[in-house]
Amino acid sequence: MFTVGDRERIHDRVLQIAANDPRVVSGAIVGSLAVSEGDRWSDLDLTFAVSDDSSLTDILGDWTRTLVEEFGATPLFDLPSGASIYRVFLLPGCLQFDLSFTPAASFGAIGPKFKLLFGTAAERPPVGSPALHELFGYAVHHFLRARICIERRRFWQAEYWLGSGRDYTLSLACATRGLTPFHGRAFDDLPEEVREGFAQALPASLERDDLLAALRAAIDGLLREATAVKEVASKVEPQLRQLTKPWSF
Repeated sequence: MFTVGDRERIHDRVLQIAANDPRVVSGAIVGSLAVSEGDRWSDLDLTFAVSDDSSLTDILGDWTRTLVEEFGATPLFDLPSGASIYRVFLLPGCLQFDLSFTPAASFGAIGPKFKLLFGTAAERPPVGSPALHELFGYAVHHFLRARICIERRRFWQAEYWLGSGRDYTLSLACATRGLTPFHGRAFDDLPEEVREGFAQALPASLERDDLLAALRAAIDGLLREATAVKEVASKVEPQLRQLTKPWSF
């Protein structure tokens, strides 16, 4: 596994690459390392502003070749986001490096975990949290799909939908408590009684009865956490309860 020293060495070298590239006009570190020293397992996330007359695709290609040649980096995937392009790399030692480029006119913080290292940053509106009714709606949809997959005896697919619905439910629990609802980052920060209530929503196996028991617990949890969307929750509660009962035709 990578060490903190490895991460710092990559950090310093990438900033050196930026300093020698006239297309780069600003740079920042984002993520946990922007607001603290992180921990032993923190990945590296650097973002740069590119002069408006430069191509994001060209600079991303040039830097990728350098990272591959110097560090044996493997590009995993790209994620366009607004005017920005993110490329996620895996480096030897399992160090994840997230590199992103943005046109200078659009470069700036979209959240609190942003530390400007050089250059300037524009004021940008923060990324808002997903609407509570959308989190609830996704959970309802996924639990319905889970039950249908159980009836079809598509148990692996059922567990996929069950787990996804459970994640949306836990995200709803986070959002209603002022915690970040993104990527499970605050699931461990939920009150113990909330986490314990969802423990039964983890299926003990892929057997039908265990999947149904976990679905029942997940739906109970969703309805407990739906206080902020009472109106829609009350309308669909009968159908949700029906998902936990025997079906006859």
